[in-house]
Amino acid sequence: MRDVAKSANAGFSHAGIDFPPPIGGLLKRSFDIVGSLAGLILLSPLFLMVALLVKLSDRGPIFYGHKRIGRGGRIFACLKFRTMVQDGETVLAAHLAANPDANAEWLATRKLKNDPRVTRVGQVLRKLSLDELPQIINILQGDMSLVGPRPVVRDELEIYGSAAVYYLKSRPGLTGLWQVSGRNDVSYDTRVAFDRHYVENWSMVEDIRIIVKTVPAVWMSRGSY
Repeated sequence: MRDVAKSANAGFSHAGIDFPPPIGGLLKRSFDIVGSLAGLILLSPLFLMVALLVKLSDRGPIFYGHKRIGRGGRIFACLKFRTMVQDGETVLAAHLAANPDANAEWLATRKLKNDPRVTRVGQVLRKLSLDELPQIINILQGDMSLVGPRPVVRDELEIYGSAAVYYLKSRPGLTGLWQVSGRNDVSYDTRVAFDRHYVENWSMVEDIRIIVKTVPAVWMSRGSY
């Protein structure tokens, strides 16, 4: 897992902007450290169980680190329990070439509701959002926050347009306003609006409110990431 995290490289910048310290400052960062440490300790049995399921599903790697854009344009490896087949990019390319509707969906949202790359175990993990648990390690490392905009790839950030500056002012979050407000049931433009609103109106009280609302949102499986 450590090797996966090290695979991310810096090198992306946004319009040469010099970004100030991330929103929330020391208060938000302290909350992240305490919360992520508590999460690792309390959820360690679940971590082990999920890791075993992933390994037994196809004997492949347990973790997957996908390069995402962090605060100020820094690239980092966003950790997840692996939910896809090992030759996922090849499978995706073939599927998009053979299915125009799926290709249009991918170009519009960078996601597929019926993704051929996802394993059976991965489908369950995604539905329950358990695949994202390793991002607690990203939080502890300072790449992410408990609450913030959802981590995006370079192509997604370009969709943000002028609103990208708001995304880049905050560490990406394990959960956020989008996740508790409809998730994939809302348009991408609405998701961008949520991220901008969160950054412009940040407060510790709002972070706690979003964390509390995350539990029922995941339990009700409102959308799938």
